[in-house]
Amino acid sequence: MFGHSVKLFDLFGFEIKIDASWLLIAALIVWSLSSGYFPQVLPDLTTTAYLALSVVAMLGLFASLILHELAHSLVARRYGLGIGGITLFLFGGVAELVEEPRDAASEFWIAIAGPAMSFLLSGLFGLAALAFGGVGLVGIVLAYLATINLVLAVFNLIPAFPLDGGRVLRAWLWRRSGNVLEATRKASGAGTVLAIGLMALGLFSALSGGGIGGAWLVLIGFFVLNASRGAYQRLMVQESLKGRRVAELMTADPWTASPEMTLADVADRIMLAHAVSFVPVVAGGVAVGYVDAQLMRAIPREEWPAQTVADVMAPLDDACVVPPRMTAEEALKLLAEGPHRKLIVAEGRQLRGVLSLRDLMGHIRVVQALGRGASPR
Repeated sequence: MFGHSVKLFDLFGFEIKIDASWLLIAALIVWSLSSGYFPQVLPDLTTTAYLALSVVAMLGLFASLILHELAHSLVARRYGLGIGGITLFLFGGVAELVEEPRDAASEFWIAIAGPAMSFLLSGLFGLAALAFGGVGLVGIVLAYLATINLVLAVFNLIPAFPLDGGRVLRAWLWRRSGNVLEATRKASGAGTVLAIGLMALGLFSALSGGGIGGAWLVLIGFFVLNASRGAYQRLMVQESLKGRRVAELMTADPWTASPEMTLADVADRIMLAHAVSFVPVVAGGVAVGYVDAQLMRAIPREEWPAQTVADVMAPLDDACVVPPRMTAEEALKLLAEGPHRKLIVAEGRQLRGVLSLRDLMGHIRVVQALGRGASPR
């Protein structure tokens, strides 16, 4: 999800990471506070003092976001879910769940934990600010952190996926209907409405002279829109493949080549004759490699009659050979993240079939056509 994140430290067994995009929001916060907020509430200080206060407030927000996501993570771990880490990025923070919650109850408690932490922090910062009389350097910074945590909690409770409130809504719909996909669809729909509203408000603000504030609302709207739709699509794929094994979705008994065949024979008698671009190589009943259109193109066409499959075939490795019992979800992840776009299905080295992304997507499309994400099983 995050391509430029850097690990900072471990907290309660979770990796705390920061994405490069967080530096932008951190700089904007410091600039906004030092040039606007603190000069208004604490006049007559030096520029250096305003800058120092702004950095302290930004770090307080940084810690607050980590604690917000830590609350999600601790509850998720309590329910046996894996957490890939906590990452701060352009639009805040995220606890990276390795898997989706298994039931509505765990979804609810995981979702509500973050806003509950933010409300708690708001109260604690507020009490601390009162202890300082709400004035002075320390009191003003504490009051700011109390306010920003309250805003964070309230905003996250908006019932629009993927915000925490949207996850609470999904948990409620899931509990009522028993259908997580339908619940996600409705919660994502609310997220889409919120996203469009934010983008419209931001555009209006920008055209009315709102400047960076309007542009920021548009960016947040785009983020919410992509996140809500992406979450629904991922869950739809997951539900469509649930319970399926590679053996059920692969192309069984594929066309194969022998090591001694020439590339011209492979092209004419297999690839062109049967409209396939990926051909496993079998010797003595055992899969030993493969040739595909990409490998063929790397060899000048005039050399195809003299070149044999053994000369150019790619050897098999663990990234391209999978067992028939592997789940379809695992195979999809391997295809999406690995170097290969087709997988050889084998038991030991006995060829059983070939699985491609097209096989998986074809199954998903059929399941969706039969009923929104409803698996035949």
